[in-house]
Amino acid sequence: MTAVEIARSVRAGERRARDVLEEHLAVLEAREPEVHAFTLVLATEARAAADAVDASVAAGRDPGPLAGTPVALKDNLCTRGLPTTCGSRILEGWRPPYTATVASRVAAAGGVVVGKTNLDEFAMGSSTENSAFGPTRNPHDLSRVPGGSSGGSAASVAAGFAPVALGSDTGGSIRQPAALCGVVGLKPTYGAVSRYGLIAFASSLDQIGPFATTVADAALALEVIAGHDPMDSTSLDLPAPTLLASLSDGVSELRVGIVEDFLPDVSPECRASVVAAGEALAAAGAKVEDVAIPEVLLGLPAYYLIAPAEASSNLSRYDGVRYGLRVDGPDSETMNSRTRGEGFGAEVKRRIMIGTYALSAGYYDAYYGQAQKARTLVIRAFEAAYRTFDVLLTPTTPSVAFPFGSKVDDPIEMYLCDLCSIPSNLAGHPAVSVPFALSPDGLPVGVQVLAPALGEALMMRVAASLEAAAPPGVRGPVTP
Repeated sequence: MTAVEIARSVRAGERRARDVLEEHLAVLEAREPEVHAFTLVLATEARAAADAVDASVAAGRDPGPLAGTPVALKDNLCTRGLPTTCGSRILEGWRPPYTATVASRVAAAGGVVVGKTNLDEFAMGSSTENSAFGPTRNPHDLSRVPGGSSGGSAASVAAGFAPVALGSDTGGSIRQPAALCGVVGLKPTYGAVSRYGLIAFASSLDQIGPFATTVADAALALEVIAGHDPMDSTSLDLPAPTLLASLSDGVSELRVGIVEDFLPDVSPECRASVVAAGEALAAAGAKVEDVAIPEVLLGLPAYYLIAPAEASSNLSRYDGVRYGLRVDGPDSETMNSRTRGEGFGAEVKRRIMIGTYALSAGYYDAYYGQAQKARTLVIRAFEAAYRTFDVLLTPTTPSVAFPFGSKVDDPIEMYLCDLCSIPSNLAGHPAVSVPFALSPDGLPVGVQVLAPALGEALMMRVAASLEAAAPPGVRGPVTP
């Protein structure tokens, strides 16, 4: 059952939240050892939450729009009193004294949190191979990566452990693993969802969003977690969007632009999927044309200066003094160096060094300053495109899921995985990946719908139309 169906049946008293949870926990117990989607499974806490939902229904109260729906949380979202690791040894033993706003809103809506999901350390990676707790595996093919950094959240939905999961997206970390795992992944407008309680990677880029098996489930989840939060200074003073009511409105007369600049750099199956998606939208009544936005290709180099620069600042707080891992030394400088040396993995160290260099005296204008200028060019190019088109269509990823180890020793090759997803983060715009095809090897292929800021309602209508046009067998949990 989808999240929408689960919540409806639980609210109506047709099903018990506890029964729904036990079904999902049984799937989790059977497949989690081979998938490794979680860093922490919260079975006891989940059962208590499900029983509370059932008690509300029995008392005649509405438990909320997610009533009884199992939800997984990426392990960079703080949960009071429960371990939050960010996939890193440096937060060893740390238990946050507060809960992320999105987690609180999930609970208030009747959602049942089943666990914390694995991720690339501090959300830095595109394969979930950088976790200090070992890699997550793609449920479609256990020899391949699930994408990253939110690979655990994507895999948990794809494997049927939960119909909804939350992740974070800094340069594509929701949409890229969603595409590789064959689920829906939604990055909202920057500021539409509170970042309070999200452990920061790059603060001007980070955004929380949902994974789901269907577009409707992703829309439901965003309606729950979005909306103004006074605890987040970047939170937009706007109510949560209304999405579910308009999903079936169709795409007649909408103007859709296929961004042609990405197509030469993606695999044949990813290119063919975008072309087929455009044809499907045209058949549904949309006006589809190719569009050139060459500035989007500036996104990748700009991002890999801006994001590491912000990371070098955000991660300076992990010093062995205030919380997490501490490796003692004869003086504070040695203690700090040893703690960071043993606590951080290779990719995190690489990005801290890149970012610190880009911000250093004599290089700031040449690197970080130039990257911010490129970011402005991307934003202006999108603004120009949206004067002609309502939404844009692109590949989500350059390829389908790749084998473990095939890119981990080549950082540049790994960074190229984010080619198509990064521009939306630089602009702060919403984007969603929808599973639309299967490769000849049976691996999922996603297509990406982009929209201007606060254009989620229109974007999700297009996503729903694509979902309806996708071939049978493309979406849904993977059965072993």
